[in-house]
Amino acid sequence: MNQGDERGYDTDERYGGAGQTRTRLPGDEDAYDTTRRSMRPSRSLITVVGVVVLLIAAIAFANQGGSQDSPSDARGPAASETAPTGTDPVDTTTADIPTGHPRTKQGAESAAANYAVALGSASMFSAERRQEILKAVIVPSEAERFRTALDRAYSKSFFQNLGLQDDGTSPEGLTFVSRTTPIGTTAAKYSGAKTTVSVWCSGLLGMAGDTSTNPVTSSWFTITMELHWVDGDWRIFTHSQKDGPAPVPGDERAATSEEIATAVEGYGGLTYAR
Repeated sequence: MNQGDERGYDTDERYGGAGQTRTRLPGDEDAYDTTRRSMRPSRSLITVVGVVVLLIAAIAFANQGGSQDSPSDARGPAASETAPTGTDPVDTTTADIPTGHPRTKQGAESAAANYAVALGSASMFSAERRQEILKAVIVPSEAERFRTALDRAYSKSFFQNLGLQDDGTSPEGLTFVSRTTPIGTTAAKYSGAKTTVSVWCSGLLGMAGDTSTNPVTSSWFTITMELHWVDGDWRIFTHSQKDGPAPVPGDERAATSEEIATAVEGYGGLTYAR
């Protein structure tokens, strides 16, 4: 949904995340070369940042009236070593999203990571898939508020600004990219009924193709969700986002549009993080 300043979900809450979660991942240079990019923002970046404001306002509206609890320490607990941890993944899915998480702190963190992936995916740009995702991850009593706000946000003008067609699909010859990858999670105020989980993420957004005017860019952001235990699983009650923490960019050569499109089509997205 968003890169640049925000990922597209926001309220007045501001959180950070520092816990550790193992993530299981699947296995024209001039147009995309950012290693010599000037300090002036490109027109395409300004466009992306501009349309994200629409989504921020929509989610802020959707979250009105929700809980505003926040962790007492934004940094969370000390991070553990980067090593395989956690119990076996869940073996059930709803709308292609892992569900049936255990009623534990770890289960809540895994749920938040999985939901971040789903809500930041290209599937959200399809009206039908968006409704399926919201039904799977949102507390039922809050689903209508989220649905109404997001239906307004995913408008024809929003799609056009991203280079998409009116129905949210990519034009012929172009590949739309919207992916979120959890880097780590931390939970605060845990109880068997509800908890607040922050998910540190990296993301990709843009259009890959020779004629694209919005090349795929990366961003770093932290998503915070208040999760409630409902109907045998953790569900989202409120959802917010802030920028960073972002590492210093490396010196890698920016990929060409063809390389990006090939990678997106050839590498399946993450479905479970733990």
